[in-house]
Amino acid sequence: MISPFSIARLPRIQFGAGAIARLPDLAARYGRRVLLVTGARSFDAASYAAALLAKLAERGLSCERVTVSGEPSPELVDAAVRDWHGANIDVVIGIGGGSALDAAKAIAGLLRPGNSVMDHLEGVGPELPYKGPATPFIALPTTAGTGSEATKNAVLSRHGPDGFKKSFRDESLVAEIALVDPDLLAGCPPALIAANGMDALTQLLESYVSTGANDFTDALALSGLRAASKGLLAWYQGGGDATDAMAQMAYASLQSGICLAQTGLGSVHGLASPLGAYFPIGHGVVCGTLLAAATRVNIEALSARTPQSAALAKYAEIGRLLSGRDGASAEEDCDNLVATLEDWTQRLALPSLSSLGIAAGDVDRIVATSRGSSMKTNPIVLTDDEIRAIVTARM
Repeated sequence: MISPFSIARLPRIQFGAGAIARLPDLAARYGRRVLLVTGARSFDAASYAAALLAKLAERGLSCERVTVSGEPSPELVDAAVRDWHGANIDVVIGIGGGSALDAAKAIAGLLRPGNSVMDHLEGVGPELPYKGPATPFIALPTTAGTGSEATKNAVLSRHGPDGFKKSFRDESLVAEIALVDPDLLAGCPPALIAANGMDALTQLLESYVSTGANDFTDALALSGLRAASKGLLAWYQGGGDATDAMAQMAYASLQSGICLAQTGLGSVHGLASPLGAYFPIGHGVVCGTLLAAATRVNIEALSARTPQSAALAKYAEIGRLLSGRDGASAEEDCDNLVATLEDWTQRLALPSLSSLGIAAGDVDRIVATSRGSSMKTNPIVLTDDEIRAIVTARM
């Protein structure tokens, strides 16, 4: 039996090498005034940037610019909205990693209303309903990890003791068009490949075992996991066909964004919220360093309390897919999954939490603030001690 399911809004997706060439014509459908949101340095250094700007100008498009350095803050979004509200921007184009895309998404949502993003940010403000209208948004990812081109949430951060990492979330924020061009991934440094790739892998794995998963998202998640198994290590290590590896990871990242938007995530992302708020640590690094430990704790908790859970069978299936081995039992397949993830953590040189400045005295506060929206779709409700075990395993 196929259980009922509902799929939220998705962008029009154009995937493939050279997809960026379609941007000028697609953007011109919305008007002539463009707000281009990019990374602070990555876009200017990109080999395609000058030609793209020239093509946009040839098409009669006038481009203004906002740059994003690091993970976007509410203050950055509000400043951009103040600067460009009332400037008759017809379309917002985000080109970059997840930070640039999330910033572009939030800015596009608020350019016309003109109010502060703090009015809508989950858990830290009045959480007023978003009424729009949003400015049309086109997303072009240049990293393979967040899947932000396919989601309705813009993740914003404020770092420090009272920091937070929260989402501005509404279906009206979904990109009109996602241009996913694997060629734009060329030049990503190994550390970025590792962190972003493990972010995508985490999102696919957590979506697959999420309590919100369904037959439709399961098919997409498995497809993305197969792509990640072929592409991540091959791209990071520089062996094999780099072009194919980049395409595999661009696809895996896209699928991870589609899936998480429909299913919710799990304990890794539950912990990533306080870790990314209290400490200046990149999101992908947090996900990558926690994934093996969180998977092991989830499997142990499910085996002890709900041994008939469908999530255990799913973990076993992923174990066979990623390890390339068929165990003698589902339990062995789960063990192979954890061992494979631990091996990838080492091979991708993901750092320990202690090396990132997290001390034993920080653990209780991290655990206490980890039960956000992502934790609610974890395949089992973890105890504080189990959550603490995930963190301490990576100290």
